[in-house]
Amino acid sequence: MRYPRDMVGYGPNPPQANWPDGAHVAVQFVLNYEEGGENNILHGDSGSEAFLADVVGAAPWPGLRHWNIESMYEYGARAGFWRLHRLFTERNLPLTIYGVATALMRAPNQLAAMQEAGWEIASHGYKWVEHKDMPPEVEREQIAEAVRLHTIATGSRPTGWYTGRCSLNTVDLVSEEGGFEYVSDTYDDDLPYWRVHQGRPQLIIPYTLSANDMRFVTASGFDNGEEYFQFLKDSFDCLYAEGKAGSPKMMSIGLHCRLVGQPGRVMGLQKFLDYIAGHDKVWVPTRIDIARHWAREHPYQAPTLIPSQLEKAEFVNKFGSIFEHSHWIAERAWSGELGPSNDTAIGLHFALRTQFRMASIEERFAVLRAHPDLASKLAAAKRLTEASAAEQASAGLDALTDDEREAFTRLNTAYVEKFGFPFIIAVKDNTKASILAAFETRLSNDAEEEFATACAQVERIALLRVEGLLG
Repeated sequence: MRYPRDMVGYGPNPPQANWPDGAHVAVQFVLNYEEGGENNILHGDSGSEAFLADVVGAAPWPGLRHWNIESMYEYGARAGFWRLHRLFTERNLPLTIYGVATALMRAPNQLAAMQEAGWEIASHGYKWVEHKDMPPEVEREQIAEAVRLHTIATGSRPTGWYTGRCSLNTVDLVSEEGGFEYVSDTYDDDLPYWRVHQGRPQLIIPYTLSANDMRFVTASGFDNGEEYFQFLKDSFDCLYAEGKAGSPKMMSIGLHCRLVGQPGRVMGLQKFLDYIAGHDKVWVPTRIDIARHWAREHPYQAPTLIPSQLEKAEFVNKFGSIFEHSHWIAERAWSGELGPSNDTAIGLHFALRTQFRMASIEERFAVLRAHPDLASKLAAAKRLTEASAAEQASAGLDALTDDEREAFTRLNTAYVEKFGFPFIIAVKDNTKASILAAFETRLSNDAEEEFATACAQVERIALLRVEGLLG
């Protein structure tokens, strides 16, 4: 088993987004259209809806309709949608619709307005229900049915997908279905990225729950439109500043007809639209615009080496020499918890280094003794490992004068007699002069201090070797 979660992402150096016209930030608005697709015994469900509505402490009513919650969803279709439609069309702002297929089939007037406005209509699944306990085969069937109904309703199949109330299998199943230029069932980044499933790359455009109007009806959320505006403004200001400093990002904003479509809330959204209109270098795209931009600017490139996905024999063959003549460290690392976090140079070194640190004192002494003497007879006879030979050559230890060789021989002998293992130093960090100086200094250490120093140098050498392999 491999740990599947990716805690690395782009790390400290995200790619340059290259948004059109040098925009500092891409601000993307999503309107979730779920009204008519929610849980309801009229829709063949086992009970009523209880999610994202203005009923405090709502719970599903098995076998019953919940008139109040139905009314709130109907408000979204009857009034909230049209308020938001006016807000965006009057400003000629692009919008992405996450459309639940069964909701779209019950919304011919709203659908016509979406299409007349030129909005992107992505799929929000077959029904607005919970999927966490849904068997994969059932969810797979519902994904296919969502595509079928969406195509019937809109005239074309969806090219974007977001389930929302998803299962552990959703992103994999949607990737397997194919035909989607992006999937948004993640919340893990400020930029799109490629995710590979069964050898096929799928573009992921992360979505948001923090800048989502659902927080009007959740604990620790927004009490009013002003709080909503302030949160959106602060988020925008942070991302805009980062983009101006050379690292443009994406800001997603999730809306619901029945939530922010209420008059007491929509003014916060209106203030935010007015606020960003006062800034230059702001790109307001649809999600499909982002997907196509990213695919052009950052097409998928398969990595040449993914350590955590290697079979044991190949892993040990490639990384067994990172710690000199100590393949057992690589073997133990492979048997440990490897995952995406270990596929970088730092991450792989961490996995190997952890096994070295967890080894017994005797095992670590054996690793130290496995290292060759610097500028030794083995080096002269060209019997070093390839890595050791290259490292010693980098500091000119393969081309010593007679006086330098005599000095190294004298110091090596004294060091081994005192500590019982060869003098170890990360040669690539040093010159002949600094190595000789370190030799003299470390000979005065006590045994415990020098053991710790030598182990630290072994780890440093290992990091440099891993970086040479993975970059």
